[in-house]
Amino acid sequence: MDTLPHEKQIQEYLKTIEHLKKQNKNNPIFNAEIRKLEQKIVSLKEKDYSDLTPWERVLISRHASRPHSIHYIENICDRFIELSGDRHFSDDHAVVGGFALIGGVKCVVIGQEKGHDTDSRVFRNFGMMNPEGFRKALRLMQLAEKFNLPIVSLLDTPGACPILEAEERGQGWAIAKNLREMSRIKTPIIVIIIGEGCSGGALGMGVGDMIGMLEHSYYSVISPEGCASILWKDSNKKIEAASALKLNAEDLLQLKIIDHIIPEPLGGAHHDPSKTYQNVKQFIVEQWNILKQISLPLLIEQRYLKFRQMGQFIEI
Repeated sequence: MDTLPHEKQIQEYLKTIEHLKKQNKNNPIFNAEIRKLEQKIVSLKEKDYSDLTPWERVLISRHASRPHSIHYIENICDRFIELSGDRHFSDDHAVVGGFALIGGVKCVVIGQEKGHDTDSRVFRNFGMMNPEGFRKALRLMQLAEKFNLPIVSLLDTPGACPILEAEERGQGWAIAKNLREMSRIKTPIIVIIIGEGCSGGALGMGVGDMIGMLEHSYYSVISPEGCASILWKDSNKKIEAASALKLNAEDLLQLKIIDHIIPEPLGGAHHDPSKTYQNVKQFIVEQWNILKQISLPLLIEQRYLKFRQMGQFIEI
């Protein structure tokens, strides 16, 4: 597992404990010392992980071992039937979706997928969707509407694919069309930010009735590096940009951009993925039990007002 900068001291303690355990098996003197070190690690973790900076939390959201959409699908779905293609151009591997059964809830799950190693990251285009990916997602949402199934949308992308070919195939139009259609699709939509929720790439699958966000994810109009490059002409200002963007879950909940923070294990989802899967599955089932009681006309109206009311301004 990759070690993040704020975890280096913790890793040193863990290596020391491992060394002592290997070298001094069942020695009561060393066992007492090991217990002291283990207690020290617990308090150190609580201190370090309770005082993370916005940039440190961005690093957690990008951790190589952090669960991705495909892992959630494998672990929270009792059944899953994948569907492919946009019926216009091709199948975009940066998005995975299909019919699913989650805790007894029949639904359509759509997730942005980055990949977990070099080959899969190239295959998935690092989670950066092309226009056909947004059309694929919309096609699956329209199927959900047709069969009266709720939609679960998992966001995890550094942004939409920025290459020339994507623009030539209508990238901006594909995102805009998804925004329009998702705002009025006649079935409940549950959105969950599981990692990076960056720019229009995330928003193109991010319009919903209930927006949940994992504790150490981030959701922003631009990445900290991109913001720093534009504002300060220096990408090294990314730490300052991360603080200024208010991209963490607590800030977004206060600004009413999201509706719920889904807790993660101490240090992030990669430390205990099974616990994270359980929390996400519980969130989906709970929100479905609430949303299914709302009539469709009222649901659409509430969704519209939800996004119209976002943002704050001051009159002088």
